[in-house]
Amino acid sequence: MRRMTKAAIKGRLCVGIWALVGWLMIGLPAHACSLALLLAQDVSSSVDAGEHSFQSRGLASALTDPDVVAAILMGGGIWISAFEWSGRTNQIVHVDWTYLDSPAVIGRVAKTIAAAPRGHADYPTSLGYALGFAAVHMRKVPQRCARQVVDVAGDGINNEGFPPEAAYRAFDFTDITVNGLVIKGSDPDPEAFYREEVAKGAGSFVEVAYGYQDYAEAMKRKLIREISGASLAMR
Repeated sequence: MRRMTKAAIKGRLCVGIWALVGWLMIGLPAHACSLALLLAQDVSSSVDAGEHSFQSRGLASALTDPDVVAAILMGGGIWISAFEWSGRTNQIVHVDWTYLDSPAVIGRVAKTIAAAPRGHADYPTSLGYALGFAAVHMRKVPQRCARQVVDVAGDGINNEGFPPEAAYRAFDFTDITVNGLVIKGSDPDPEAFYREEVAKGAGSFVEVAYGYQDYAEAMKRKLIREISGASLAMR
């Protein structure tokens, strides 16, 4: 049997090492995921056309705010999806799961949200059904993340279908945090409802917008708090 030279042995060893590295990397994600964030926008009948515009443009503005963009990129990026909700079966996904890892991608998602046509305008507030939809949709995120957060905004309490507590019993919210953004101005005031019945999970909180004109600033505060919390969780 011919004896191998040292150079040949070294060459085969290098090939073997790189083959092993390549095998180990198959199927691994290209990036770690700090946060999967699902944005849920209220389009029930209590929200008129002007208020809906404030919501859509306000969310787009908050996403592209330099402080929010910096928070997203600091952690390497996040998964995001957005849907509108109102009645029992009236949930429409406007942005399916997208990984935000550059200002360009963030800008495209923000434009999609700002321009998305309103699917429904004459249905009641079925928040329990919206949460059930959110729990199912959250499980469709392409990558397991350190944190899963549902960011639900609304201006009223549940007035059709099962309540949030029933959704939390019926659907799998394991490791999912639900935060609320309350838009003040309706009667009854929804803030206590969101704090007592909607917010759920580790570190959950409720942000307050004092009317629709305050929506963009309130959403900015909320996003920074949610995203920064995810970055800390990855350290």
